[in-house]
Amino acid sequence: MTKLTEFTHELPQTDDFRRIVFEQTPLIDVRAPIEFKQGAFPSAINLPLMTDDERQKIGLCYKQQGNAAAVKLGHQLVNEATRAPRVQSWLDFKQHHPDALLYCFRGGMRSKISQQWMADAGQDIIRLKGGYKAFRRFLIDFLDQAPELLSQQNIQPWVLAGRTGSGKTLVIQKLHNALDLEGLANHRGSAFGRHASPQPTQINFENQLSMALMRLIDNPEKPIQNIVVEDEGRNIGSVDIPKPLFEKLKSHARVILDTPLSERLAITFDEYVIQAQQEYPTLTRWENFMRDALLRIQKRLGGERYHRVLHQFNEAQYLQHQTGNIEFHQKWIKILLVEYYDPMYDYQLQKNQLPIAFKGNAEEVLAFFASQAE
Repeated sequence: MTKLTEFTHELPQTDDFRRIVFEQTPLIDVRAPIEFKQGAFPSAINLPLMTDDERQKIGLCYKQQGNAAAVKLGHQLVNEATRAPRVQSWLDFKQHHPDALLYCFRGGMRSKISQQWMADAGQDIIRLKGGYKAFRRFLIDFLDQAPELLSQQNIQPWVLAGRTGSGKTLVIQKLHNALDLEGLANHRGSAFGRHASPQPTQINFENQLSMALMRLIDNPEKPIQNIVVEDEGRNIGSVDIPKPLFEKLKSHARVILDTPLSERLAITFDEYVIQAQQEYPTLTRWENFMRDALLRIQKRLGGERYHRVLHQFNEAQYLQHQTGNIEFHQKWIKILLVEYYDPMYDYQLQKNQLPIAFKGNAEEVLAFFASQAE
């Protein structure tokens, strides 16, 4: 006879989601792997109570025979022998992260059973009240409220603009009051901006965006007067910024980062060649990615320019293979910067109606932002 879990006492819960955000509390996600892949939280680790296959079988049983039969089947599938290594993984994580919390989808049976099994093994843990769904709702509500919060707190958005390769991200990373949208999206924001590692899902991007924004604008211990974002479109690779928030962040004057072409060439070369090649497991993988990226912008480049850039790229790759020298890549990068990205930037700048509040090099722009925070 299958022995069901006995709940010995009222197990502790918390819905202090704001504290979890600010303290970046470690979380144990006991949902099935397929659920975790669809959406999770940055500080969470997936240590599932059930495999995807077990979850599917139990879900089918629930639909056909009801809750009691599903619970019984769950205990049969995750029996004492099966559960032992799973419980041990939770115990090990809790030992290394004493403040860890636990959750399932709705904070119901799965997390409660996991919590009880840990208690039976001598380790108490608190579960999230309402589970993943409640925490996710908390984060989405904050994203919805963020534009109004910025207005209420008189936090002024600044948009950092500049030509491709001007080093906007480098400036953003030096500011305590900046929201690094490209970093959150794991994408450099251009046709060549994809990293070797995948972008977050839209759900995960929204979760991370909400948390990062909350820590910036809703922290009474570190109030800010301005928030700086890089000049981006709503879409960054495969993810997008919620429209009301995007419009609020882009509603104020621009600050232009003015960088000489020689420096822009060096920055772009470092990001798109040196760093990018190191990300990929083989040079061939990087080559294929770059050729695909060039193909995606072929129409906008125009036939003649596309073939000229591709020829320079192929020649640079041949010479890199032959000599190990990567400097030849600067030729095709320069063509793209001067003949493709710069005219596109000039057009967008002329089209934009927002005023330009300041223009200068990196050092001058950082000094300007520092003066606005005083």
